[in-house]
Amino acid sequence: MIRPDDQLRAGHIPADLIPPGSDPRSVVIVHTAPRSWTGPMVVILAATVGICGVVYLTTVAVLSLIEVAAATAVAVKTAIPTLIGGGGLVTLAVKAPKSPRK
Repeated sequence: MIRPDDQLRAGHIPADLIPPGSDPRSVVIVHTAPRSWTGPMVVILAATVGICGVVYLTTVAVLSLIEVAAATAVAVKTAIPTLIGGGGLVTLAVKAPKSPRK
């Protein structure tokens, strides 16, 4: 056993860890549990899925709005001649002021 952690897990208590004047049979070494990466990995995965979901839903919403705007523009373009009257050509006339009499 090369590493001290392995020695401690195997139950070998090094002499420098035993307080002077105490019975080595009554010394208990408390070990911490090995680090589990499951929790942090699940959080990272959930955050990634959540961000991708928000981007996807935002893209779908924007594309739907663009589709509605395009359909509305086509409907307005076809309805304007009918609404103005008769479907004929729409012209604008500019009235010029009369010249003063001399």
